Amino acid sequence: MKRSLFTILKNEMLAPATFRMVLGGDTTAITAPGQFVNIALTGKFLRRPISVCDWEGENLTLIYKVVGQGTAQMSRMVPGESLDLLTGLGNGYNLEKSGDKPLLIGGGAGIPPLYALAKKLIAQGKTPSVILGFNKKDELFLEKEFKALGIPVTVATADGSLGVKGFVTDAMPEAGYTYLYTCGPEPMLRAIDGKAASSGQFSFEERMGCGFGACMGCTCKTKYGNKRICREGPVLEREEIIW
Repeated sequence: MKRSLFTILKNEMLAPATFRMVLGGDTTAITAPGQFVNIALTGKFLRRPISVCDWEGENLTLIYKVVGQGTAQMSRMVPGESLDLLTGLGNGYNLEKSGDKPLLIGGGAGIPPLYALAKKLIAQGKTPSVILGFNKKDELFLEKEFKALGIPVTVATADGSLGVKGFVTDAMPEAGYTYLYTCGPEPMLRAIDGKAASSGQFSFEERMGCGFGACMGCTCKTKYGNKRICREGPVLEREEIIW
């Protein structure tokens, strides 16, 4: 974990209530896709945890959804302003278990960390495929960026306004993938677990207090006892999770 100041380089709306923020600063503590940062905001007691979408050199990309006062405050910030970040938080995805054809599934705000994961897998010579889930077409983001990586992308919308009608599980193949990586709300993860045809890693979205394991406010039951989503997670092995 490292604390440092970052400068906002870009802060743009991608879809209603969804923003992409590009920051400049020290990214050396970020070592794996699936990790997150914790952002201090003026006037707010608790930091805001945001998953890392991508990082390269001194550039850090975050995609966040406005869900409360803190993220609304972030959405109003402009290039040139500074943010105090804790970086390198959480246990990211393990790429060693992916096999040749991993399947990546993201729902809503759980989609961003899968972008860096896809890039890393491709760099290792793997051929991932991606399923992106949204409530409706207007909420779509990152589809073009995933397609630009040259990998198969399937979109599912709950209202059927784009792609497969239904949830991400309705777009899941019965077989043909070697491993599963996913991130999203717990009901989605639970549904994916009920249909998955392989081992995998599940990244949990959870409200956090401290963000680095001190407060025990974000625990999850596993076969090995309670694990802290912010420290031992947010990525957990499918086989260890107790639903």
